Amino acid sequence: MTLTRRYAGALILLGCLMPAWVWAAITPSTPPNVIVHEKTNVILHLIEQKRAVYDHNKAALYAMVDKEVVPYFDFRRMSRWVLARYWRTATPAQRAAFTTQFRDLLVRTYATALLSYSGQRIAYLPYRAGAGSRHAMVKTMILENNGSANIPLDYMFVHKKAGWKVYDVTIDNVSLVTNYRSVYGGKIRRHGLNALIASLKRANGGVS
Repeated sequence: MTLTRRYAGALILLGCLMPAWVWAAITPSTPPNVIVHEKTNVILHLIEQKRAVYDHNKAALYAMVDKEVVPYFDFRRMSRWVLARYWRTATPAQRAAFTTQFRDLLVRTYATALLSYSGQRIAYLPYRAGAGSRHAMVKTMILENNGSANIPLDYMFVHKKAGWKVYDVTIDNVSLVTNYRSVYGGKIRRHGLNALIASLKRANGGVS
């Protein structure tokens, strides 16, 4: 299984060990492990309550992900790392366009995968934050229901003025950012950055 496919499946397997109807407001001072717990609760509660709506109205599903997930990811940082050296030579317009399309791709992938959630649970491993550190990792383990191997799923966070933001996810010890960097780097070398942006736009339902 490629990381992209595993990413699509793994990010939706957020079966929380806390009651799904209990959550608290997230503020800029909320630590990363609490963010993962709380947003899991909210998202699963919404999926349980509105699955029929989301099954037939993808726009509503995407809007939910935009509201509940997107604010906790640093897509610009992710885009900069994915493009690597190509980010340095890209124009401001190209950087903005890639960030938008990459964000939309991840939103659509995540939102679509949410609908296949079937009750898998997740174990939250002990969280230790270094005093004063701007970086943190929340380590979790997806517990498969079918007896197959459990999957490590870890979130890398960076602290910004607006609070803690995810800038990478590792699935089965493979980095999402590194995976996309490898895939997109080859496409840019062959066809150029503008062609990559156009292909992402088409995949997201836009017009190139």
